[in-house]
Amino acid sequence: MAYVIEKLAALADPTRLAVFERLAKSPAAVHQIADEFTVSRPAISQHLRVLKDARLVLDEAVGNQRIYRVNPSGIEEIRSYFDRFWSDALSSFKAFIENNPSKNPKDRNATDRRTSRRSKDNRRKR
Repeated sequence: MAYVIEKLAALADPTRLAVFERLAKSPAAVHQIADEFTVSRPAISQHLRVLKDARLVLDEAVGNQRIYRVNPSGIEEIRSYFDRFWSDALSSFKAFIENNPSKNPKDRNATDRRTSRRSKDNRRKR
């Protein structure tokens, strides 16, 4: 879980999150990313370093440039973390429903309103 906290903390900065989202679209070099932001190239490099330290991005030397891309395993860790909450929430909801049955008989025997209206209309015709 410590790694997930590190990843979430890295994404807490709005500019860093925007850089991460940019890399999710396609890999890019620092200068390509910096061209899309109002912050300096060194600032983008610092954001990339934090994302790399959090294992959210990978970099690869291509010629004299470093190309950055999103690390799929980093995203998977965050996804798994949040999936746990979804599973826990569904289990809680199921337990609540099973332990608190409705006391309103209408809830248990709810009928489609269209059927009810038709029945009333048929009774009026008789």
